[in-house]
Amino acid sequence: MPDSFSNPSSSFPVGRLMSMDAYRGFVMTLMVAELLQFHRLHEAFPDNPIWAFLAYQQSHVEWAGCSLHDLIQPSFSFLVGVALPYSLASREGLGKSFGAQFGRALRRSLVLILLGIFLRSIHSDQTNFTFEDTLTQIGLGYPFLFLLGNASSRTTWVAFTAILVGYWLAFILYPAPGPAFDYAAVGVPADWPEHYTGLMAHFNKNSNLAWAFDTWFLNLFPRETPFLFNGGGYATLSFIPTLGTMLLGLQAGRWLRSSLTTSNMLKRLLIAGVIGLAAGVLLHVLGICPVVKRIWTPAWVLFSGGWCFWLLAFFYGIIDVAGHRQWAFPLVVVGMNSIAIYCLVHLIDRFIIDSLYTHFGHGPFQFLGASYEPLLVGIVTMSIFYLILWWMYRRKLFIRI
Repeated sequence: MPDSFSNPSSSFPVGRLMSMDAYRGFVMTLMVAELLQFHRLHEAFPDNPIWAFLAYQQSHVEWAGCSLHDLIQPSFSFLVGVALPYSLASREGLGKSFGAQFGRALRRSLVLILLGIFLRSIHSDQTNFTFEDTLTQIGLGYPFLFLLGNASSRTTWVAFTAILVGYWLAFILYPAPGPAFDYAAVGVPADWPEHYTGLMAHFNKNSNLAWAFDTWFLNLFPRETPFLFNGGGYATLSFIPTLGTMLLGLQAGRWLRSSLTTSNMLKRLLIAGVIGLAAGVLLHVLGICPVVKRIWTPAWVLFSGGWCFWLLAFFYGIIDVAGHRQWAFPLVVVGMNSIAIYCLVHLIDRFIIDSLYTHFGHGPFQFLGASYEPLLVGIVTMSIFYLILWWMYRRKLFIRI
């Protein structure tokens, strides 16, 4: 068994934490679990509360609010920040200069952006220049994260506050849609129940600052047709508040590398989670800023950041503090090759499913009934992905950017 599975000490080690990889593996497993298609079972059994609950947690909320699925991207972004202090310490230990490290950060940023565009263009007739997916959002903000990773904690908190307040203010200063605004032209029903009034109207779907920016920015690139709106309301400018999420992770990573005892570390993570959740909900309830993941509102940064702190505390407390590690091994296998599984799912999921049908037909997947076929196919496909990652883990093949 690798050294990372040894018993934890009473204080935080400088090396890699198993809980970080397990948390990352949990996040990536949630992403891959889309293959289980719980919504199909909910459609087949609409009165079954279990399938209704699972279908809801496996889909994004329409606008404001949060499901488990909505926590995938913020968790992944948060963990990029958590890992940075460890990476900086490792590079400094190897004698890498600041210039060399910053150059590497810029290269990593570019690779993430290009990889995100490539994966989003797989089923397109031409390059799909889009910048709202997880990889491009992280890539756009990563150079700034690196620079702040070399700054003091005080500077980081000042930058975090400036990002959230500045982003909120920019949305507020952009004119809210008036009564004559043609929502149908931007893919939103005029009577959509998620429309806000008052101050929060500045954050309405496809009628806000981020949408306006994309109607200019995305049309600078070659496109089959002019960009008018994103059907989900997602936006390029979300990389700015996403940087705020990564900064929360950066602070958590600094705490993890500090000399805090395990009990004090857990308390700090739990308290940070409470503050984030309470602040996000309060901003929403007071009508100041809605909790919307799709445009990554400041309230969403705080709310989702609170959940990220709690999830990190959960994995850290059970794995690295209590020492219950064996159960998390499958998650670690996935988490240590997060880029690999991200690419595999986007590149060959359809190939695997088609191959299963080609060689086995539909029969083996219908022995519980036709309604359960998507679920069983998804389970087998996920198992194949895991076997690939397990093979890579055994041979120490880890894809890094």
